[in-house]
Amino acid sequence: MRRDVNGVTKSRFEMFSNSDEAVINKKLPKELLLRIFSFLDVVTLCRCAQVSRAWNVLALDGSNWQRIDLFDFQRDIEGRVVENISKRCGGFLRKLSLRGCLGVGDNALRTFAQNCRNIEVLNLNGCTKTTDATCTSLSKFCSKLRHLDLASCTSITNMSLKALSEGCPLLEQLNISWCDQVTKDGIQALVRGCGGLKALFLKGCTQLEDEALKYIGAHCPELVTLNLQTCLQITDEGLITICRGCHKLQSLCASGCSNITDAILNALGQNCPRLNCHELEKMDLEECVQITDSTLIQLSIHCPRLQVLSLSHCELITDDGIRHLGNGACAHDQLEVIELDNCPLITDASLEHLKSCHSLERIELYDCQQITRAGIKRLRTHLPNIKVHAYFAPVTPPPSVGGSRQRFCRCCIIL
Repeated sequence: MRRDVNGVTKSRFEMFSNSDEAVINKKLPKELLLRIFSFLDVVTLCRCAQVSRAWNVLALDGSNWQRIDLFDFQRDIEGRVVENISKRCGGFLRKLSLRGCLGVGDNALRTFAQNCRNIEVLNLNGCTKTTDATCTSLSKFCSKLRHLDLASCTSITNMSLKALSEGCPLLEQLNISWCDQVTKDGIQALVRGCGGLKALFLKGCTQLEDEALKYIGAHCPELVTLNLQTCLQITDEGLITICRGCHKLQSLCASGCSNITDAILNALGQNCPRLNCHELEKMDLEECVQITDSTLIQLSIHCPRLQVLSLSHCELITDDGIRHLGNGACAHDQLEVIELDNCPLITDASLEHLKSCHSLERIELYDCQQITRAGIKRLRTHLPNIKVHAYFAPVTPPPSVGGSRQRFCRCCIIL
């Protein structure tokens, strides 16, 4: 049957008979009705499909199902639903999100891959039944795939990355966060076949070492975004190879990488011109426990637009580093949030240094043992609208005057 430019066969239009009395069906050309339906979401299309036989044909036409997000129905979606959708959409489907669809597994996704060979964006985040078999199917049938999200699909191994490398050469964005079976061998296989990667999310891939980053630096010159949060084995050596090979890098997350030091920030500044420190607005260094005041000195000099800075668990940061930050280019009208949880060397002096940060909206001070209520009160006299999040342990009750026996609170055993 001949298919017109809108993707609907001529015979389908012939299903609109003269006996259909609906005014809208008489007044509007069927091509225009189909165009209107193309703007409707999944729920509305399904409702329209129940109105009449004619509308059922239009609502379920594959051209209306090019982009589908089933996240809102994740509790109910089963594999057969995905299979039915794939058969309905066929080559029309370009973007599908099955995020959180716990009931969808490899068999349904194989059927999907066979039917929807033009898929470009696929989100399987949290589809925990997914294994390497799914990536094998995608590799075999979906060569146009550009964006793939496999975050929290914990059964994924190096075999998946090898398959994607062989069959999906156009891949630009891959998220395998929390796929903790992936090692440097998988990364090596991936980047050799997918050298056009622009975004790579490796959060929680705890087996990755510096060797994996060396492969990325050598084969991914187009990389713009890299997330290495809580990749605990990563050190300065690996990140420096990223800096030298990925000159287009604009976003790098190394939060929780406790082995990196101040040296990596210098390498970023020297090798990644698009990771422009002068444009930097947010910096997250949480749990980078080897970061020192030297980093704060550089941020204060080179980052005039810095708005959010997280230094939680950076245990080497001192009042002197905060002094430089408080006197820096971003201090007076840019810095809005600073997180200093579990920075044991920080004292009330740091709060004094931050009094001139007139845009400061929030400061985190949990478990900063040398911060006092008095210091916070003084800060608030200069910044009355600031939100201060801190915790102070309850004061131990004083002993009773004149009592000869030691007293304990009621929750303790009385001796």
